[in-house]
Amino acid sequence: MSLRLDISDSLLHPQAAGALLHFIGKQRIIVFEAPMGAGKTTFIKELCRQLSVTGSMSSPTYSIVNEYVTNTGQKIFHFDLYRLKSSLELLELGFEEYIAANAYVFIEWPELAFPFMDSYIKVTIEVNKNIRYLCAEIITEL
Repeated sequence: MSLRLDISDSLLHPQAAGALLHFIGKQRIIVFEAPMGAGKTTFIKELCRQLSVTGSMSSPTYSIVNEYVTNTGQKIFHFDLYRLKSSLELLELGFEEYIAANAYVFIEWPELAFPFMDSYIKVTIEVNKNIRYLCAEIITEL
């Protein structure tokens, strides 16, 4: 099962975020694959708005992980793994506890995280002639 959405216009982001949240159902781990500057962080911020995050949201490029809280007290974790060099660094951050927390976990640059996850939603943002498409699919490793 998959989902494909046009997110070229920022006005489409709220609709696309709502559609993605509906698509993922009970899955809480969502990985984002896209080239630099494709809009991963911007789209994750919209997902957080849809989930009623209180407070500010920012890219975790240097902090590696940001924790957000919704108006109901639910935690959301936003990872940017671009600067990490090994899976050991991810383990030292306590990554396994984050993904076991039954909280939303959004992961940019997820390559090092794949060995620790058996199911997740893979979101790809494709850019073609200034048109951005968001493609989502359910991944289950058996």
